[in-house]
Amino acid sequence: MNYRIADRAKVLSPSLTLAIDSKAKAMKAEGIDVVGFGAGEPDFDTPQHIKDACAAALAAGFTKYTPAAGIPELRQAIADKHQRENGLTYKPSQIIVSCGGKHSCYNVILATCQEGDEVIIPAPYWLSYPEMAKLANAKPVIIETTDKTEFKVTPAQLRAAITPNTRLFILNSPSNPTGSVYTPDEIKALGDICVEKGVLIMSDEIYEHLTYDGAVVKSVASFSPAHFEHTIIVHGFAKAWSMTGWRLGWTAAPEPIAKAIDAIQGHSTSNPTSFAQKGAVAALNGSQEHLPKWLAEFAKRRSFAHAKLNAMPGVTCANAKGAFYLFPNISGTGLKSTEFCARLLEQEKVAAVPGIAFGADEYIRLSYATSMANIEKGLARMDSFVRGLKK
Repeated sequence: MNYRIADRAKVLSPSLTLAIDSKAKAMKAEGIDVVGFGAGEPDFDTPQHIKDACAAALAAGFTKYTPAAGIPELRQAIADKHQRENGLTYKPSQIIVSCGGKHSCYNVILATCQEGDEVIIPAPYWLSYPEMAKLANAKPVIIETTDKTEFKVTPAQLRAAITPNTRLFILNSPSNPTGSVYTPDEIKALGDICVEKGVLIMSDEIYEHLTYDGAVVKSVASFSPAHFEHTIIVHGFAKAWSMTGWRLGWTAAPEPIAKAIDAIQGHSTSNPTSFAQKGAVAALNGSQEHLPKWLAEFAKRRSFAHAKLNAMPGVTCANAKGAFYLFPNISGTGLKSTEFCARLLEQEKVAAVPGIAFGADEYIRLSYATSMANIEKGLARMDSFVRGLKK
């Protein structure tokens, strides 16, 4: 039998973050003491009132199909959130609830991009963005940034990258993997160029609520009606409510794009899980008292890890202003990211993600969404590893 694989699947790179996390969990299952810095999910439990709302929906038999784009109650709650927190007015028909933030990103790219189109992606990038562009038969155009500019793309870089084929610019602030946060002025400057050039913006705002040191997050859609019309927001419940396994995200988009996404979703996944959506309503409309506690703990871990990393020979690390990642530069060790992470896991039983997965081979990504005890132990082992390289 000739199992011919479609070209679109052949060009994809596997998710290194999931691969590293899976390997670390397999080693732990064998009884090996592994410290994992790979997972991009909070180590806190989903707040109880959210779980209670989901359990009540299950008990009430809310287990059937819903509209493909989500239940009206949740779409309204999301629209209300954007009005209340961001000053953005969306009708529920402009909100599409999906099976996770990743699914939302894929839907947006699939609905707006096709063969011959170019998608501008600043690097370091979340590793799935370029692969999603490829699946839409579009061309990823990468703009490289470094820690010297806090991993932020400049207006000059963006303008130079735009061609007549540019369809979409992907903006992720706060950023995975770097934790960088664009200021409102920086966001507006990039948005101005996209408006001028007629380029759509996919603004990935899933880490919106996770910021430190007074960093201000402002959606590019909020600067003017023109910015609003050029912006598609993707968001989700995974990070700020610790609902990664619930698989719930959303898109807020201009009406024609929302309708296109609704059609695509109707022929792919259909609706997100019915009873999980009831939990999501409680997440948006219920108490947010968990968040300040989580942020205080994340900030403590971030400060500790940042100081420890910068004390290691051959390692420098810019501080994060958002999300729950640090992205240290390991070029001073003489190793590229894949070899560094492979040897770190083999020799010291510490799992980190190679920066090459994010388009930056001189860096690695460490998630501090793990206990302080794990951070202390893991960074002590990493310190021992890099000091051994210098001998």
